[in-house]
Formats: sequence, structure tokens, C-alpha cells
Amino acid sequence: MTGAGAGLRFLRGLSGIVTAGLVVLAIAVAVTQYLGHTRGFPGPGGLSVAAHIVAAVVAVIAQRITDHRRGFAAFFGAMVVFVATGLVLWTQWWQ
Repeated sequence: MTGAGAGLRFLRGLSGIVTAGLVVLAIAVAVTQYLGHTRGFPGPGGLSVAAHIVAAVVAVIAQRITDHRRGFAAFFGAMVVFVATGLVLWTQWWQ
């Protein structure tokens, strides 16, 4: 396998791990909101839940493209995963 092929495989794997983490995070935020609502304590809020779910859906679609395409399309799909994850972390966790 060439260096470029191995690099793309590594990028696919890394973006897959990031996608899975984002999906788990979205589920955790949604469950926290639900539990907060049912038990009478403040949760993360509907906007935060929506942002996490949208980012997770975008990441899953981009990861699917990354896994099923070659070349620039695969690279671009992985970058979309990283950007979506970065945006949700920046806007919902670090601000």
C-alpha cells in the first residue's frame, strides 16, 4: 500500500472514531435533557440538544461518504466530520 493510501486509511479511521464519539455525546446530552426535565433540574437546553443531534447527523453522513469514496471526496468527508465536531464543541462546550 502506498503512503497516500495508508494516510487516507488512517484519516478514515480517525474520523470514524470522532464520529462515534460525537454520536455518543449527542445521545448523552439528549438523555441529560430528558432526565433534567423529568426530575426537575435544569438540563443543557433544547438548543444544545438540537445542535448536538444536527452535528452528529452531519458527521454520520460525512463519514459514510468518507468510507465509500476515494481520493478527495474521502478526504473532504473526513474534514467535514472534524469541522462539525469542532463547531459543536466550540459553540456548546467552550463558549
